[in-house]
Amino acid sequence: MVMELCAALARPLEWTLARIDLEGVDTLKSVMETHGRALLLTGHLGNWELLSAAHRLTSYSLAVVARPLDASWLETLARRLCEKTGVELIDKRQALRPVLTALRRGRLVGILLDQNAARDEAAFVPFFGVLASTSRSMAVLALRTDAPVVPVFIRREASGRHRISIEPPLAVPEATDRDAAVRELTALCTARVEAAIRRAPEQWFWMHNRWRTRPPEERRPRD
Repeated sequence: MVMELCAALARPLEWTLARIDLEGVDTLKSVMETHGRALLLTGHLGNWELLSAAHRLTSYSLAVVARPLDASWLETLARRLCEKTGVELIDKRQALRPVLTALRRGRLVGILLDQNAARDEAAFVPFFGVLASTSRSMAVLALRTDAPVVPVFIRREASGRHRISIEPPLAVPEATDRDAAVRELTALCTARVEAAIRRAPEQWFWMHNRWRTRPPEERRPRD
């Protein structure tokens, strides 16, 4: 990934885009024609940083919600790639207002949803058969703004090329209770991420404990 990012920064953008195959553009076009905005669901699969470059293969602007990386040199690489490709980078810690603004402006907003979330901002939903603390942010935004959630995943192919698949938008939950709807949509998002990982498990890059935060009923009492 690091070598690919360095190459993407050192060479013309066209060189990088020529190595990306994009599937499902018609799906995205239909969503944008109908809704005028969309939330893009993805995860740390394949070289996910190249998704910021791939939006140039469409006619739509992109903003990405992300937490600054702990390694400063990797953060620098990621930010430079976003600057080169014209992507707006939104800090996860103060994301609500910028995300709402981006959606109002008709942009795509990408969110990675395969990370352990703090208990106060999470819904516990199944992930590979075990409840996982998952951010409610995407579901809350989708239900608040009526923006459709469109799964988008990238995977590296044996040839060294990258294939991006844009999938049909997720169905909107019919639950009348707001909290139930948020949990149901979060579960749907997580199931779609799991399905993408199952197709290429060796390309899932998540080195932390995805299941670290446990539901209250599973917490051990203190001695």
